[in-house]
Parts: sequence; C-alpha cells; structure tokens
Amino acid sequence: MKVSKTGMKRATAFKEWAVIVDLLGAGDQILILRKGGIHEKRGGFQVEHREFLLFPTLFHQQRESVVPPAQARCDKILPRFSDPETVPIEYWVHAAETRRVADWRRIEKLAPYHAWTEAVIHDRFGWGKDEGIFVIVARVFRLAEPRVIPVLKEYGGCKSWIDLQADAAPSLEGKAPVLIDAEFEKQLEDVQRCLS
Repeated sequence: MKVSKTGMKRATAFKEWAVIVDLLGAGDQILILRKGGIHEKRGGFQVEHREFLLFPTLFHQQRESVVPPAQARCDKILPRFSDPETVPIEYWVHAAETRRVADWRRIEKLAPYHAWTEAVIHDRFGWGKDEGIFVIVARVFRLAEPRVIPVLKEYGGCKSWIDLQADAAPSLEGKAPVLIDAEFEKQLEDVQRCLS
C-alpha cells in the first residue's frame, strides 16, 4: 500500500488483457510483454513496481490478437466480464525478473511461452522511437479472498499502472502461488535461456 497526494491509501495494479490474466492465473504463462500505452509517463513504460495486483481489461481485438488455443479460452472467460462497471481482482504478482530486450531474435524465441500472436508482439516491439520490449517474468499468486471492485473513471485510459483505492483492494493474506516452486523455476530457466 502507498499513500496518494490526497492522503488516501492506494494499492498498485497492472492492467493486462483479461485472457492473459487468466493464463497467468492458471499458471499457463509466466510472461508479461509490455511496450506501454500512449498515456504512460514521460519516457514511456517502465517497470515501476516489482509487486502488484492484476487488473484484467477488455480490448475489442483481444481475441484476434492471441493464438487459437487462447482464443478458445477468451470465449470461455468473456461472460465473466459482462458488467463493464466492475472487474474481478484475483491475482497478485511478484516480478521475479524484468528486463528490456532490444534484440528481436530473443523475443522470437519466447513464442512458446506466451499467447500473443507474433504480429502483436512485433507491433509492440517496433512501436515508438526505440525498438524493444519489456519482459516481466511474473510469479503469480492466487488471492485467498478475491474481490469484484467498481471500475472508476481514473482506472481508464491507455496506461499500464493504476492505483486502486485501499478500500477496493483485496487482502494479500493467505495468497498462494499458482505454480509450485520447481515448475516456476523450470519455466524461469527456459525464459532466461531464450534471453541469454
């Protein structure tokens, strides 16, 4: 928790497509690949936080922007997001590793470890004045008591990081990793090998 300029306590959340949040929460993916949105702070996207809640978002082209197995998953989970006024907060992340990668060949090697299409990642990689993309290796934890919270106007816009009001943020007590240590470490090593 941190305190905002108004003195209100806040919790940090990271906005990501709902289907990717679902994959992360199931342990089927440990990567977040991010270039940043048009409303990022000066200097573009940065990994400002190593620990954060996941805030699932809907994007009208989300289904076409992931590989076919993830498209089927998208169809399955979208009914959970029928109310645009609320959002489920179910997962917390510790960023086990973060780095900016400017070598496209290394990013290509990560294809088996995420659900985005190559075209989407290539667009992100090349977007802006500098080629490259941030790779976040996410150690994901399922919350013991997830919450459905109201979507406030301040959470909108094309930005990665948002501050949830403390009364909206779920407790982190009793959270549990979605992958056992050995499985996470194996996937982490595979990713590190791709990036080295």
